[in-house]
Amino acid sequence: MDSSIGRPSHWFIRVLISLMFLGPSTLAQQTQSQPPAPPPAQSPADKPKEVKENQDKKIPDDAIGKSKLEKETGTVNDRIFEVLPNYGTVETSKSLPPLTSGQKFRIATASVFDWAAYPFNGALAAIAQAKNDPASWGQGWGAYGKRYGESFADNSIGTYMTVAVFPSLLHEDPRYYQLGKGSFAHRAYHGINRLFVTRTDSGHDRFNVSESLGNAVAAGLSNIYHPAEDRTVGRNISTFGFLILYDGLSNELKEFWPDIRRKVFHKNTP
Repeated sequence: MDSSIGRPSHWFIRVLISLMFLGPSTLAQQTQSQPPAPPPAQSPADKPKEVKENQDKKIPDDAIGKSKLEKETGTVNDRIFEVLPNYGTVETSKSLPPLTSGQKFRIATASVFDWAAYPFNGALAAIAQAKNDPASWGQGWGAYGKRYGESFADNSIGTYMTVAVFPSLLHEDPRYYQLGKGSFAHRAYHGINRLFVTRTDSGHDRFNVSESLGNAVAAGLSNIYHPAEDRTVGRNISTFGFLILYDGLSNELKEFWPDIRRKVFHKNTP
């Protein structure tokens, strides 16, 4: 009787031992050496709707998240302390296409009717109420309403005059271009200097007529709704000075807010 029948031959045993001890590592090496198969090509129809729309529009990275007004004007409403409106601010000093008159009026309107403007004017009215200014209005909610309307009108007319009306007539650029670099003193001077020097629509610098003349007209128009005792030269000069002071403080906040945002709020971008 043949003794090899019913038993595995020697070559079969050797192959079996090789597979037991070498097979797993060998297979793993072969698997690692083979590059992964590329994913199947995705047809345009399979792409998400949002991705296709962004690719079709070719939206730049720095425009993502911006409003339509910001995209059109090259500005960013990076709210100061994440509350105060910051319309008309340009974060780079590069030249931008000139604004149309419509865009200037839209920037002014966005600032005047921003949600933060209402509590801001409310606080100013409360201060005037506490000082009983003007005295002829007395106290009570009716008097507070008059003071609120007075404050809202003062700031709104001043904004429209300096951002929309006179910049449109004189072809001046009402946007604030952040310097963003240099010493503190140099940047602080830049913010104040913008009250007196502005860019024209053609990109040149000249005296900021819109700032001075616009606020002067706003102070004069305030005589229409102020009580008789306030229609004085002194009060008009005071209103004009307040509007200039407010714009100067606004420029300083616009200039240094990115530094505050980065160091205090730990945010590198708006």
